[in-house]
Amino acid sequence: MEKRTVSGAEALLMSLIDLGIDTIFGYPGGTIMPIYDILYNYKDKLNHILVRHEQGAVHAAQGYARATGKVGVCMATAGPGATNLVTGIADALLDSTPIVCITAQVFMDKLGTNFFQEADTISITIPVTKWNYQITDASEVAQIIAKAFYVAKSGRPGPVLISFTRNAQTELTDYLYSPYKPLQLKAINNVSDYSDLIPSAANLINKSKKPMILVGQGVVLSNAEKECLAVAQKSNIPLVSTLMGVSAIPTNHPLFMGNVGMHGNLVPNRMTQESDLIIAVGMRFSDRVTGDTSKYAPKAKIIHIDIDKAEFNKNVKSDIQILGNAKEVLSNLIPYVEYCSRESWFEFIEKHKREEKTLISDKYLAISENNSISMAQVVSTIAQVCEGNAIIVTDVGQHQMFGARFSKFNHNRSFITSGGLGTMGYGLPAALGAKVGVPDREVVVITGDGGFQMSIQELGTIMQTKVALKIVILNNSFLGMVRQWQELFFNRRYSFTEMVNPNFVEIANAYKIPGLKIDKYDALEKSVIEMISHKGAFLLEVVVKQEENIFPMIPGGASLDNILY
Repeated sequence: MEKRTVSGAEALLMSLIDLGIDTIFGYPGGTIMPIYDILYNYKDKLNHILVRHEQGAVHAAQGYARATGKVGVCMATAGPGATNLVTGIADALLDSTPIVCITAQVFMDKLGTNFFQEADTISITIPVTKWNYQITDASEVAQIIAKAFYVAKSGRPGPVLISFTRNAQTELTDYLYSPYKPLQLKAINNVSDYSDLIPSAANLINKSKKPMILVGQGVVLSNAEKECLAVAQKSNIPLVSTLMGVSAIPTNHPLFMGNVGMHGNLVPNRMTQESDLIIAVGMRFSDRVTGDTSKYAPKAKIIHIDIDKAEFNKNVKSDIQILGNAKEVLSNLIPYVEYCSRESWFEFIEKHKREEKTLISDKYLAISENNSISMAQVVSTIAQVCEGNAIIVTDVGQHQMFGARFSKFNHNRSFITSGGLGTMGYGLPAALGAKVGVPDREVVVITGDGGFQMSIQELGTIMQTKVALKIVILNNSFLGMVRQWQELFFNRRYSFTEMVNPNFVEIANAYKIPGLKIDKYDALEKSVIEMISHKGAFLLEVVVKQEENIFPMIPGGASLDNILY
């Protein structure tokens, strides 16, 4: 390959192409115009999706990354364009989502002068990025962009932000693509020699009477689903997942028992408090998983497998810490584990499965005398119609927890949600990004009336791109999760959580998206079938019970023993 003399802006686009990037979510502005001007010449190689708000761009990049396993890319101009990305960047950091955000900056000689639309993007994003860098000279572009994608994807994935000063976009430089080669590969990848820990871990596993494998998103990020199942099947150990680990294991697998935590299934939480060994893979023991850490898993030894050393003993003390890629660690563990029948453990599990079915699931799915619709019924109907093959994206709230609990998944990378930050408005743009990334799969976003209105403008992006996204609004005219807490813990004082909503179907129609509104259960299945059968985008608004709560629930700060249902 020969060197070419190009502008910094063109060097950026050539770098993206050489790195295999084909999709960018973005919004132009004055300071980033040189990049967008050159992008005009690369429309056949780079698919730019024009969003309606920069936060939509970063969430779309997240959804794209989560659905495809690739690095998501978004672009925004200086000042407010860049600061509008910050919430999504923070979300990506907490959920270990690999994205690269490209933002503009004022001329280098104007930095610090309060120039028009100048904001110190680097200082603002240091706490919420895995790495950030400001390019001030065009000669830096190729090397920095290659490094950005390496850092975003390597080790524990996360967001990277690259800021381009205006002069670096227009200056000329000699471009020659060269892959990034870190000087200390081991240090950057957090690789360690854990070979002596494998037999010790296997010994604990083989001796345990009541073990469980706790599947986190690290299993997905490292493509370790097969290896995780292999360990479970060979040793006959039940699996449970965190919210971010949902869909890593098929929901119909006989060893899969559901997801743990504040609004998780009853069975995994009962298991946690009874287990004598927890094999935690690629998860961080979030407070939403553990509840009161002083009373978490009181009978269990813990084997913690993670690629990020900082997670060891941070929230929960573990007995064996194995630092490494989950896929590799589990592969090395497989030969050492042995089968054990564990009959009494599975009897315990079956007992609480029956308890959960009778006391919780059956009640949610029962048809009401007044023909009203529960959120669980909507999610369950979508699962049945899609036969567990759809990608389900959620916004944040009660519907999110119903989505995790009542969806069915046959494939990995099929449940996309905002876990660590809990960002309302995430659902619609993230689903858009997911559908752009995997156009051959059905993508359904389940959102609430509150979260939907935080990113409702992205209906314009759907209209312009003709992305065949299926949108389900569960409308209870409340900020449902906050209302639930107000009901349970604040004496039903519904302080500013009731919502007066617009006609969502008419709004969708204004964006040339067909839609339906239903409020009776006997119309539910037919309407879901109509939505899924439609070739393009479709919006289904479902009026659900106003004061429905999501149970089981563990109150904030309480023990997993203190389950409300």
